[in-house]
Amino acid sequence: MDYKNLAATILEKVGGKENVSSVGNCATRLRFNLKDDKKADTEAIKNTKGVVGVVNKGGQYQVIIGNEVSNVYKQLVKLGNLSDASSSDTKDEEKKGVVAKVLDTIAGCFFPIIPAIAGAGMLKALLALLIALKWITVESESYRFLSFIADAAFYFLPILLAVSAAKKFNVNQYMAMAIGGILVHPMFISMVGAAKEAETGLHFLGISVPLVSYATSVIPIILAVWLMSYVEPFFDKIVPSSMKQMIAPLLTLIVVAPVTLIVIGPLGNNLGLGLGAVINFLNTHVSWLVPMLVGTFTPFLVMTGMHYGIIPIGMSMLATRGIDTVAGPGMMVSNIAEGAASLAVALRTKNKDIKQLASSAGITAVIGITEPAMYGISLRFKRPLIAAMIGGGVGGLFIGIMGVGRYAQVAPGLFSLPSYIGPDGFSNLIYASIGCGISFVTAFIVSYILGIEDPVEESMENKSETKKEVISDDVIYSPIRGRAVELKEVDDAVFSEGILGKGVAIIPEEGKVFAPIDGTVTAFFDTHHAVGITGENGSEILIHVGIDTVKLGGRHYTPKVTKGQSVKKGDLLLEFNIEGIKEEGYEVITPFIVTNSADYTDILSITGREVQAGEAILKLA
Repeated sequence: MDYKNLAATILEKVGGKENVSSVGNCATRLRFNLKDDKKADTEAIKNTKGVVGVVNKGGQYQVIIGNEVSNVYKQLVKLGNLSDASSSDTKDEEKKGVVAKVLDTIAGCFFPIIPAIAGAGMLKALLALLIALKWITVESESYRFLSFIADAAFYFLPILLAVSAAKKFNVNQYMAMAIGGILVHPMFISMVGAAKEAETGLHFLGISVPLVSYATSVIPIILAVWLMSYVEPFFDKIVPSSMKQMIAPLLTLIVVAPVTLIVIGPLGNNLGLGLGAVINFLNTHVSWLVPMLVGTFTPFLVMTGMHYGIIPIGMSMLATRGIDTVAGPGMMVSNIAEGAASLAVALRTKNKDIKQLASSAGITAVIGITEPAMYGISLRFKRPLIAAMIGGGVGGLFIGIMGVGRYAQVAPGLFSLPSYIGPDGFSNLIYASIGCGISFVTAFIVSYILGIEDPVEESMENKSETKKEVISDDVIYSPIRGRAVELKEVDDAVFSEGILGKGVAIIPEEGKVFAPIDGTVTAFFDTHHAVGITGENGSEILIHVGIDTVKLGGRHYTPKVTKGQSVKKGDLLLEFNIEGIKEEGYEVITPFIVTNSADYTDILSITGREVQAGEAILKLA
């Protein structure tokens, strides 16, 4: 995949860097905060090779790439000098609705810290497996080391969230971390513990401080940093410049910390407890309902970004009850079903490209990352989505009835199964495994029966044989007689890595260059080694005769046209001396590039055989 070219295409199609407030990425998608999402050409982005899909929900414009997203993100940030989407632009936020703001805030706070909690969660799951297999005991020092290593990310979760929340609310990250540190400070924890044991209260300046433990908490720190986003700018504005560096942080800390401990923190804690009470009620009276609903509708939650709203629920349950029966189990069977639906498509389809995409996306989904399968297969063909929802719903119903829950925060997929090993042994794991099996088999069978309408595969070579003599707007013709090879065979990274665009390379057998299309000569170097043509069809073509031949200073080249001249397909543009160029130590392999490749979904080419000048060699798709 040409990451730079793909990044440039996406940046252009979202309205250019001027339309981007910020951009971030998660496991599979680019997450844009756009100033005006109406300027984005969504259909063009969807049709860009390398893009799996586009979602404009929850206050974010999301471009789904797949597993290569981090590489595309790096190139995107370089090209546009863009800022991280975990920070927000106030003016853009004001344009969003309340629900969009909440979803955007939750997503912005959570997806930066997912690697930390996912790694810690997997370690907890591994530790549970080691204990269950009796390879390690809870009394051993090794267990205690692994235990606190795995617990650290969750215990100090308020500090982790403080960093991402600070970026989201545009406040000082280190001040936010200080507030998070206050919530889990050993002195405060011991004071709360002593007050509870003595059945007395805590007071600050005569005001009662609720006895709340904030380790592993989620909502309190987000609310605290939200409060800080109003307090910090206020003091920064009114404190004189000469005293601002010391006094403004002091005043911010004095206001935000007590208010957090007295009001904001307990409020967030009560919200979490209230949510937990609702979940407990559902688990008591209709235990099958929530996992079934989550298993069925997770694809839509992921599409809208609302799955980030479920993550805090699961983490809150783990913190308060030690087990999550809502987020993890339901999303796990849904992901398994999504993968099964795609794998069924891979087995049934006769289209090679779809088979390859469905196979890789299916395996990735079973592991826990569903976007490639969802946007590349399910939403594209619709029927696999129905199969995934049915499979996820049936699996969710089973694990709901059996009361399956996970004991660690891990990515919901096949590798998360060790997190279902509980204090009572393997029974919970067995039921979780059966639920995954039910989801997989159900979704696979339904998807295979429903099938898809296979896209028709077009052969570029067959089309060139039958329509070789017909000039077409989407076909570019060979300018040289010789052997066509792939660009990667060119000993120049600018061409071989596709930095200038897609195309082919031709090893010339005749020293003549002809116009490949009707158009205008828009570039003709003084050294005459390269010609640029803008076609009437909008394509921009570069014919570069030889590698490093600019150093020849025009020797061995005879131009037949001038810059600005209109040409027709087949007109002689240039003559060159093949042997003369070789004798001076230069290669004559000629890159033939469409420099505005980003304007097209794909560029098909003929390579690996002899071509004649005027023969169809490239197709713009």
